[in-house]
Amino acid sequence: MNISQAAKQAGLTSKALRYYESVSLVIPGRNPNGYREYSPAEVETLRFIQRARSSGFSVEEVGELLQLYRNPARRSHDAKLLVREKIEQVEEQLRNLKEMRSNLRALADACAGDDSPHCAILDQLAGGESR
Repeated sequence: MNISQAAKQAGLTSKALRYYESVSLVIPGRNPNGYREYSPAEVETLRFIQRARSSGFSVEEVGELLQLYRNPARRSHDAKLLVREKIEQVEEQLRNLKEMRSNLRALADACAGDDSPHCAILDQLAGGESR
């Protein structure tokens, strides 16, 4: 099938397919006129990539997962380790987002929000104390 058909079946864009090809996550065949030709197995690989990316895995991490997936001698331990590492990254991001939310709330609380030109938010962001 051609790139647009494969993209539709995998739930991706043609641009994404070309990108995944450029980073060697999927390597479609070429028909005699040079157009990409995707097999059903390659579409399944694209679906795998789409699901992994939707779960938050980076392109590099997806590459590692694909290597495990394609390796019949793989150990599930290795896949679980990758997922646990991703969980730790997500938890760190959540901590950072909560701190960001707290800082933003403090900024909003410091602001009178009136028609005055004085702005405690801008003062604090500039490194000064609010008046």
